This record gives sequence, C-alpha cells and structure tokens, in this order.
Amino acid sequence: MDFVPMEDRSCSFGSYIFALTEQHTPACLAVGSAVAAGSGQGVPRAASPRQGLRMRPCCRSPKVADPWQCSQSRGNENRLTHRRQTVLREKGRRLANRGPAYMFNDHSTSLSIEEERFLDAAEYGNIPVVRKMLEECISLNVNCVDYMGQNALQLAVANEHLEITELLLKKENLSRVGDALLLAISKGYVRIVEAILNHPAFAEGKRLATSPSQSELQQDDFYAYDEDGTRFSHDVTPIILAAHCQEYEIVHTLLRKGARIERPHDYFCKCTECSQKQKHDSFSHSRSRINAYKGLASPAYLSLSSEDPVMTALELSNELAVLANIEKEFKNDYRKLSMQCKDFVVGLLDLCRNTEEVEAILNGDAETRQPGDLGRPNLSRLKLAIKYEVKKFVAHPNCQQQLLSIWYENLSGLRQQTMAVKFLVVLAVAIGLPFLALIYWCAPCSKMGKIMRGPFMKFVAHAASFTIFLGLLVMNAADRFEGTKLLPNETSTDNARQLFRMKTSCFSWMEMLIISWVIGMIWAECKEIWTQGPKEYLFELWNMLDFGMLAIFAASFIARFMAFWHASKAQSIIDANDTLKDLTTVPLGDNVKYYNLANESFGPLQISLGRTVKDIFKFMVIFIMVFVAFMIGMFNLYSYYIGAKQNEAFTTVEESFKTLFWAIFGLSEVKSVVINYNHKFIENIGYVLYGVYNVTMVIVLLNMLIAMINSSFQEIEDDADVEWKFARAKLWFSYFEEGRTLPVPFNLVPSPKSLLYLLLKFKKWMSDLVQGHKKGFQEDAEMNKRNEEKKFGILGSHEDLSKFSLDKNQLSHKQSSIRSSEDFHLNSFSSPPRQYQKIMKRLIKRYVLQAQIDKESDEVNEGELKEIKQDISSLRYELLEEKSQNTEDLAELVRKLGERLSLQSKAEESHR
Repeated sequence: MDFVPMEDRSCSFGSYIFALTEQHTPACLAVGSAVAAGSGQGVPRAASPRQGLRMRPCCRSPKVADPWQCSQSRGNENRLTHRRQTVLREKGRRLANRGPAYMFNDHSTSLSIEEERFLDAAEYGNIPVVRKMLEECISLNVNCVDYMGQNALQLAVANEHLEITELLLKKENLSRVGDALLLAISKGYVRIVEAILNHPAFAEGKRLATSPSQSELQQDDFYAYDEDGTRFSHDVTPIILAAHCQEYEIVHTLLRKGARIERPHDYFCKCTECSQKQKHDSFSHSRSRINAYKGLASPAYLSLSSEDPVMTALELSNELAVLANIEKEFKNDYRKLSMQCKDFVVGLLDLCRNTEEVEAILNGDAETRQPGDLGRPNLSRLKLAIKYEVKKFVAHPNCQQQLLSIWYENLSGLRQQTMAVKFLVVLAVAIGLPFLALIYWCAPCSKMGKIMRGPFMKFVAHAASFTIFLGLLVMNAADRFEGTKLLPNETSTDNARQLFRMKTSCFSWMEMLIISWVIGMIWAECKEIWTQGPKEYLFELWNMLDFGMLAIFAASFIARFMAFWHASKAQSIIDANDTLKDLTTVPLGDNVKYYNLANESFGPLQISLGRTVKDIFKFMVIFIMVFVAFMIGMFNLYSYYIGAKQNEAFTTVEESFKTLFWAIFGLSEVKSVVINYNHKFIENIGYVLYGVYNVTMVIVLLNMLIAMINSSFQEIEDDADVEWKFARAKLWFSYFEEGRTLPVPFNLVPSPKSLLYLLLKFKKWMSDLVQGHKKGFQEDAEMNKRNEEKKFGILGSHEDLSKFSLDKNQLSHKQSSIRSSEDFHLNSFSSPPRQYQKIMKRLIKRYVLQAQIDKESDEVNEGELKEIKQDISSLRYELLEEKSQNTEDLAELVRKLGERLSLQSKAEESHR
C-alpha cells in the first residue's frame, strides 16, 4: 500500500485539489469512487487510484496556497499518479472505467474531490479525516451521496462506525436519519441505534410512530434510502423491524421511547381507512397486515410489551389461526406466526423452576383467580390452551405433572401403587357405587365425600356406571339369544304368518332401570349445556355423539310406550322400537372409546381412529361424485333393456347402485353388462365403462384413501405422546369442574349440598334485587338534590358540569384501555407489583437471556470477521493520525532544538 511522502503533506488543500483536477475529470473521479466503493465493504482498497487521496490528512486550511507551492505540488502529484498507474499495470489490473454502476446515480450529478474524500472516510472509518472535514470544511455538503444514493450517515451505519455516526448526528439538517435507524436495527447495532435515537428528530416520539409511507405522503425523505424510495417495506416502522429481527435490547429501547405496534383491524372491517387501503392497493394492504402481525407475534415484542405475555400469546395464536383459514393466499405465513406464538408459551413454561412458577403460567394472575370450594386452581390459561389446541403446551411435562397432582386429589398415595391395587380400587368402587352415593348424599363434606369429589374417583364412578348400563342393555337383549329364556312378566305371541313377535306386556324391571339411566344421562347433558353454553357444547364431537345416542334412546322408549298403549295396532311401532334400540348400540360402542383415552396403550389408537374418520369424510366427497357419475351413466345405457339381460343390473337406479357398490369389493359379476340380444356396440361400451369404473374406484381412489389414512396415522404416530397427553388432558378437565360428582342414575336425586347451593343463590339474587332498588332510590334522591343545587347556582353552570364529567370519562377510559410508555413488564411500576408480576418478570428475564445466548451461538463467523476488519481499519486510521501528529511534534522539537543550538553557537562565537 502506497503512502504519501512526508514532504507532500505540507501542501495546502487548495493546491491538492488543483493538482488532482488536472489529472482526472470530475466524472472519472465519481465513477472511480463508485467502482472502488463496490469492490469490497469494510476492507481498505490498496489498489485504488485514489488511495493517495484517501490516505492524506484532511484539509488544514480552506485558503489556497501561492502559485509556486501549487506548481511544486502538481509535479509531485503527477509523479505519484504515474508511479501508481505503473504499479497497477504491472499487477495485471486496469483502471476503473465507467461501467453499469453509473445507472444508480443521476448522470448530471458529480461529486467534488472534497465530497468523495468525505464519503470514503465515512465508509472506511477514518475518524480523524471526518472530524477535521466537519470542523474545517465549511462548504462541505454532509448530505452528499455516492453512486448508490447513500450519504455519509448511511455508509457509516452500514459499516458500524459508531464514532463517525455520532459526529455526523451533531450536524444540523442531516437527511435520511430514519433510514439509518432502520439499517442499524436490521444489522443489530445497539449502540448506534441508541445514538440515533438521541437525535433531536426523535425527541417528541412522533417519528417512531410514523411509517415510511406516511413520511412519503408528507414529502419527507426521513425514511428514504434514496430518491426512489425506502430501503425496507413502506409500512415497516422501527419497532416492527426490531421485532422482526428479534433484537430484544432494541425493542426494549424503542418501547421506552413510546413506540408501539398497532394491531391491525379486523379482516372484515369496513372503516374508511381500511376501505381506502384495500381499494388503493389490496396487495400492499395485506402485506402491511402480515408485517404488523409478524411484529406482534415476535417473542421479543411479546415478552417485553405485555404484562401477561402468556395470555397475549395464546389469544394472538388463535387470531392468526383464524386468519390462516380466511386469507388462504397467506395461509402458510399465518400458520407459521401462530406456531411461533405457541412456541413462545412453551418456552416460558420450559423455564419454570418450581411449582409456583408453573401455577402462575397455568392459572394466570393468582391474586384475581377464584378457586372452588376445594381450593382447586382454576387453570384458566390451560383451559384457553386446550381450547386453542396448543398441544405442546398442554403436553409439556411441567403442565402434565400439575394436572396429575390434581387428578389424584385426596388420593395421593394411589398414584404410586401398582396396577393390581388400582384395579382392586376400581372394582370396589363399581361394586359399592350405591353405598358411596348414599354416603355422599348424607355427608358431602365428610372425608369420604371429599374423596368422592376428587377427579379420579368421579371418573371411576362414571366409568363404572356406564359399564353397568352396557350390561343392562346386553341382559335386556338376552331373550333373543338362542338357548335363553324370556324375561319375567313378558309374554309374546309367535304368529306363523307374520315375521314378528307381538309384545303385550308392560315395561320390565330391567327396562325401567335402562330408562332411569337414560333420563339421568339426559339430565347430565342438560346441566353440561347450561354450564358450557350451547356453542361450546356443540363444538365438541363427543357431545354430538352423546346427544344422538340419547335422542335415539328417547325415540325407542316412546315407541315402546306407544306399542303398549295401542297393543293391537303396534306392529309398526314395535319394529321402530326394535330398530332404534339396536341403533343405540353403535354410538354406545363409540362412547366406550371415550374412556379409552385415559389409557396410554389405547389412547393413541383412539386418536388415530378419529383422524381416520375425518379423512374418510373428505374422501367421500370425491367418491360420491365419481360413483354417482358412473351410476347415472350405466343406468342411461341399460335402462332400455329391462328383461333383455341375464340379470337386472343397471336396468334401474337401485340395481345400478347395488351393482357398482358391491363391485368395489369384487362381489359383482362381469356378465352384468351382457345383453341377450346381438347389441355388441352397447356391450362394448358397457365393458369399457365398467372397466374404467373399476380402475378408477378400486385402483385409484381406494389406494388414495389408504394412503391418506396411512399418512394420518403416521402423523399421529410420530407425535403420539403429545397427541395422547393432549387428549387425556381434555378428558381430565371434564372432571376437574365442580359438580357431576354422582354418576347416572344417582344424579337424579338432588343432594342436600345442591339444595343448599340453590338456597344460597336464591338468597344472593334476592339481596342483589333489594340492593338494586335501594341504589335506585339513592340515585333518584341524589339527582333531585343536584337539581335543586343547580337551580340555586351552587354547582355552577351546565357547561362546567358536563366538562367535569367528560374529563372524568376520558381519564377512566385512558386508565382502562392503554398504559403509558413506562408501564411495561421490565420497567418499574407505579404501584407495588403483585406476585404474578414478579414471577412473570423472572421468567421473562430468563427467556431473554436464553434467547440472547442462542442467538450468539447461531451467529455466522463471517459477520464477526467483517466487524473485526472494520475495527482494524478504523484503528489503522487513528494510528496514522497519531503517527502524523507525533511526527509533526517531533519536527517541531527538532526545529526548536536547531534554533536553540544555532543561538548557542552564535553566542559562543560572540564570546570569542
């Protein structure tokens, strides 16, 4: 690398410019600067023809030197330039010629030598040159740009030169500060971001809330990269970009400055703003919504901007999942963001170190929750996670351990027992169920009553009751088994001419038990609808199955009662009764599978079966379309040949359906298309259609169904543990709720506890009603008093009163809707923090620290090497400046020493 000789540094800045302008035209200098700047970022350019210019100290005086010094400097520069060109040719390089880079800049613009040196010094971290040029060069344009349209501030920020950035920010009328801020945020330069935020442009905080698109509408280039537009998307604000880049420190800094991410309006919003944006550019509007949701779903923003990040993340994940089903074109983006929110909640749960922290995440605000009579936690956040199907969160070991401790409530010793002991307990509960129900009726608050109210005992009692109900149904059908006797009190008449049995007896004792069980089930379902609400009840598939089963049972018993009431005309009703009763066995079998979810072996199989049923329903849409098409086609082809075929296949719609349906299983004959007459053309068409049908249905569609089922089963099998634990948690939650202690049919008899609760609710309702009347009377009296005072002028004018009430409403609205910028989770609160806030603050700190550690371990070494090169480059310029200063000081000392020695020699000569 060539350096300027010491004797050349004494020339003034004016002579230096004059010398170089003789050698290069301004256009050539601009293009040379552009090509050299694009040759490498952060690395000193040793072979540039303007290296001597870059290595010289900046101008020391704006004055022009005398002509003799200029001519001497011009000769030195000519020799230096000639020598550098020779070196370049020897190395096999050529000078930078004008290339495609000129298109980035306007042809009419050209940089002066002063501006080129200034931009080069800002890009490569030459702090002394930048400082001196800013101080001494009065005519310097700090907003000058290179061929790429970047000014000195943008170049300094891009190469992480903090000192140069601070120097430039002190200048007035500095342009494109916003773009420099966005660039620093995207690269993660925290100290540069803090320095830019201290600029007067961000003093009021309005700039942080303004997007680049809004700045463009105001004809402001604050966020502009160049004259053609912004560097990033026009709707990306600094806080959104920081959230996208997962920069926790920058997000926290911006939040303290008052920056926020505005939540997008509802997708179907018809307000003026949304309508105009949708009409102007629908794609840009959709992208702006996605960018905003990316910022909101960022772990950095979730953890630092919300006092309850768990609740915020769960709600946001559900909102994004709904949007994924609405905006199909961005379905993958929304699903990815929804999964990101779920992973954030799982990450917080994974950092818990004790039961208190786990309970804080599962229950929410521990001070505001209302536990039940047993002091059982409400698990509000966990209920929300189950509702939104955050499966990894529910299946997390920390969450499952908490659920298991609640499941074995009041039976903690049973959890460590062997399977044989647990089986004996279940058998004892099934046998002694009537006695346990009697004990609970008489003493619900006793020790045995509390045990009966535990989730595990309620599950065992309900499972035992359902098993007994299945046994009653089997015994009730025993009269139709071969080799069994009829039940007592039942008579039947076998009519040889009719294929039925005429039942004329009343309901047997076994049927009465079955009816009591069914009525108890109906009452339990009614209570569940009242507790959950119709919408939540219908959302669950098992509830729909139970509802259908009970409806069929009710219709069967009504038909049985009508048969007994009209015995002589009852054959059709008897047939309906038997049919409906037989149909109830199908949903009963599926209901047994509901209890299998609690078992680790049968649970995943049950889940796979449910997923397979969904695939079958999807497949049936295509299957029915193809089947109906071939059925109508074959019927139209053979409907004219009734009686002219070997069989009746395809002659009617019914026969066409039977033939094609059983052909799927290979039970239809090929001769079904044969005609007795000599109509070979019709037969050949029939053969072709029948063959195409078999190929399409059997080879293509059935194998596709098998592949779909296999894929669904493989998905469940790959994540079988999570799927099973999630399904088991849903089953457990149905027994965590207060109530439903006694199983069917014992729930038909109201317990004293239920009557007591009913009386307490009635008393509370009456007290609320009386207090409401008293409050109404007090308000009327107070209103009359105010009217009288207003009449005598005590309260002042009506305008003052309305102004006072308006200010009060505005204040309450502000306090309830939005907090100030300092009221964030990591900041100090004006009121003493609650225990829940303390716990969440600890968890957030751990999460942020863990995220920073993971980020540092994932960073690419190339970026670190680039930063080291830039630091070395800046250090080189500082050392050169220090060397130059030391050389000048040494020359000054030598000059002074020479003067002193000359004075001493003159003094000695005078003495002589």
